[in-house]
Amino acid sequence: MRKVDVINKIASETGIPKVDVLVALETFFDTVKDTLSTGESIHIRGFGSFQVKKKAKKFGRDIRRNITIEIPERNVPSFKPSNAFVEKVMENHKA
Repeated sequence: MRKVDVINKIASETGIPKVDVLVALETFFDTVKDTLSTGESIHIRGFGSFQVKKKAKKFGRDIRRNITIEIPERNVPSFKPSNAFVEKVMENHKA
C-alpha cells in the first residue's frame, strides 16, 4: 500500500477531503521526523513507539581495496510496535 492508497482509504472512511487528509498525514510525518531529530521518542498507545537508537562504532571491510574501514557510531530511527499491534497482525496472518 502506498501513501496515496492510505490517503484514499482514510478519506473514504471518514468523509474528510483528500487534501485535508494529505495535510494531516504530512504534518504527522514531519512531527515524527522533527521529534526524533531532537532525540525524543514518540509513544502512541495501542500503536507503538518511534525512537532513536544509537548504533555503536564498528569495523567493516572494503573488499575492492582489501582494507578495514571504520564505520562511525550513528543514530538510527526505530519503530517498536505495541502488543495490540503485533496481536492484530498475527491474527490476520495465521497459517
